[in-house]
Amino acid sequence: MTLTIYNTLTRHQEPFETVEPGKVKMYYCGVTVYDYCHLGHARACIIWDVVRRYLQFLGYEVTYIQNFTDIDDKILNRARQENSSMEAVAERYIQAYFEDMTRLNVKEADAYPRATHTMNGIQRLIFELEQKGYAYPADGDVYYAVKQFPEYGKLSGRKLEDLQAGASGRVDAEDPEGRKKQEPFDFALWKAAKPGEPAWESPWGAGRPGWHIECSAMVRDRLGDTIDIHAGGADLIFPHHENEIAQSEAVTGKTLSHYWMHNGMVKVNGEKMSKSLGNFITIRELLDRPTDPMAVRLFVLQAHYRKPIDFTDEAIAAATNGWHTLREGLLFGHQYGKHLEFGIRNSEFGIEDNFIPEVVQRFKEAVNDDFNFPNGLAVLQPLAKELAREGNLLVHQGKTETPPEELQRQWHTLVTLAEVLGFTATIEAETTTHDGLSDPEIEAMLEQRQAARKAKNFAESDRIRDELQARGITVIDSRDGTRWHRN
Repeated sequence: MTLTIYNTLTRHQEPFETVEPGKVKMYYCGVTVYDYCHLGHARACIIWDVVRRYLQFLGYEVTYIQNFTDIDDKILNRARQENSSMEAVAERYIQAYFEDMTRLNVKEADAYPRATHTMNGIQRLIFELEQKGYAYPADGDVYYAVKQFPEYGKLSGRKLEDLQAGASGRVDAEDPEGRKKQEPFDFALWKAAKPGEPAWESPWGAGRPGWHIECSAMVRDRLGDTIDIHAGGADLIFPHHENEIAQSEAVTGKTLSHYWMHNGMVKVNGEKMSKSLGNFITIRELLDRPTDPMAVRLFVLQAHYRKPIDFTDEAIAAATNGWHTLREGLLFGHQYGKHLEFGIRNSEFGIEDNFIPEVVQRFKEAVNDDFNFPNGLAVLQPLAKELAREGNLLVHQGKTETPPEELQRQWHTLVTLAEVLGFTATIEAETTTHDGLSDPEIEAMLEQRQAARKAKNFAESDRIRDELQARGITVIDSRDGTRWHRN
């Protein structure tokens, strides 16, 4: 089956067709850089990372853009608290973002545009909106005239009359911004400078852009008038993404994005995550507990991306156990491949001898259904369990039930498909015990033990065996010789 995607705009699942054959233009509304990233950011970044990886796996050439919002009241407030500057605060948390994403194995985007670096594009877009009658200046501010765009509300499903009634009830007669607007639901494209705040010169006076216009300008500057996928959290559907459509399509007369995709929110123990509730968890806090980053990735991908997900200690513990099984399978070739005379894995997917086509087909059929990563994982888990079982047989019985060439194909298939989901396991973490005992050191101790046994010095033989056991190594003697494995 072909890839189908649930489109928030049409509220239907649709076959995926790109603007340009074989190429995908994808934009993800990134983070506002005023604090460390939290679990909600982790979920979104992992999901869109895997969507991108899977599209590349299918053969698409993907241009993936993710912005940083580096002009915002929250950043300004943090700068005031720290007696710092907006630029310094933004730079610090951008760097922290990259540190967190590296730990989660999230691939870098092709570009990270920032609002402060897109000022010319922002002002050009506002000017064009004004020229076309969709924007109006008001005492140094510029507002979008929502009534001028008849399709406003098509993404969120909200009706203008309901918005008007709701907005009117919130307007404060003393609010200077409210008095400037022609309609209460109009939104700011440009805000006049305030004392002590950063400002940029513009045709409307010194000031700074509104949040919504920033993304419209960055999409246009980096990807053009129409893109294939616009992604973000479900909390951005209204007003942010709704306003992006109104701004961009009013100027270009073209569809901004063919597919709008939104991930579900993260709850903590059944409640919305918030600092006021004391359940606000940053990525680095979670990973420093410590929690394995791959277990976090598994926790995220075990739920469908559009559904809410509940973070609990039990859920992360279950994901950690699941990752241990998957990791065992991924490490199989590294640990036993030399013994089984495995060939070197070809990193290019498509070499027939390297994978099992039926498994790959089942994986594609699962994920092609609106990026159903949980069902894709369900295809991998039996492979991982089988490889772990065969590894256990090899350790305890000195042989496997499955021929080595078939095990090699299973392993190559598992590693290749796991990489599509962003899972990696390295042998370095497995080759030393807690006190630094390496494989060659273990082999040397076993040679000493063998020499002691030949000399009938069984006390020394037992001492070496017990020392290895205390250091996490189990030694097994059988008719076929001596084997060992790490506990």
